[in-house]
Amino acid sequence: MTVTEIAKRAGVSKACVSRYFNHGYVSEEKKEKIKKVVEETGYVPNKKSQSTVPAKKPTIGVMIPKISSESISRMIAGVSQVLNREGYRMLLADTENSVEKEIQYLQSFHQDELDGLIFIAAIITQQHQELLQSLNIPVVILGQKITEYSCVYHDDYGAAKAMTERLIQSQKKKVGAILVTPKDKAAGEARHLGYTDAMKGNSIPVEEHRIVYSDFTLESGYDAAEKLITQAPDTEGIFCATDTIAIGAMQYLKGIGKRIPEDVAITGIGHSRMTEIVSPTLTTAHLFYKSTGMEGADMLLKMIESGMDMKKKLKMGFEVIQQESC
Repeated sequence: MTVTEIAKRAGVSKACVSRYFNHGYVSEEKKEKIKKVVEETGYVPNKKSQSTVPAKKPTIGVMIPKISSESISRMIAGVSQVLNREGYRMLLADTENSVEKEIQYLQSFHQDELDGLIFIAAIITQQHQELLQSLNIPVVILGQKITEYSCVYHDDYGAAKAMTERLIQSQKKKVGAILVTPKDKAAGEARHLGYTDAMKGNSIPVEEHRIVYSDFTLESGYDAAEKLITQAPDTEGIFCATDTIAIGAMQYLKGIGKRIPEDVAITGIGHSRMTEIVSPTLTTAHLFYKSTGMEGADMLLKMIESGMDMKKKLKMGFEVIQQESC
């Protein structure tokens, strides 16, 4: 009987069995599986092969664009839940939406002893990908679909299309949009396409003067709504790429005396806590951010345990949350 055979019978990796015999961390579930096989087979490890050095607690790097973002914090909560359960440490790097900081962190990770990396970023450049490949550790991308990596991402296109169609179904024909930069493939490009396809699918022309762009802030949403209404004062509905943008837009509309949804209906994406507090409450699409974090962490740990360079892709669904703004 060998360690390899023990691992195969227990349904775990050889590394996991090695940690078990060297008193390293092994989850309770896996510990019981290995223990059962050892008892059934009477296996006794070779003492010479056992290390006298305590095993270091494995560490996962998690790089995020903005810790104050509710969607990001929900994903981190999911990641943390899985890593804590499995006994991994989390090394968190907040880049404050700076591409330069993302590059710096990726370069510095060469000097850190990481077992894997979870990467969340709005924009992933060629330089990002080159640095990720040079790390030589398993990587999982959250929030975007990148061919070269395992990813857990959202149905941004489907959510945007559904939110635009909800406006059209409420008898709003002159529907505008407040979008984010198309350099962002998820919240930007995919949600833009969802909006335009919903309009075309309902035989409504996509009018460029009804499309404006915003950052991810309340203030920017407010300013974008002002620009949109100035350009197209007869706008009856507004699809917003995020809830935060939508709430900023609602503040502007109410400030100029527009009734929501009677004069202008509005929808967002994300289902943040604020959507339940604002008046009127915001019709939005719920994205399963915490579940995304959990799925991504589970995916990464399976890659680490198996030693396999998988390229799995998992697209999460969404749920329409019908409220008062539409």
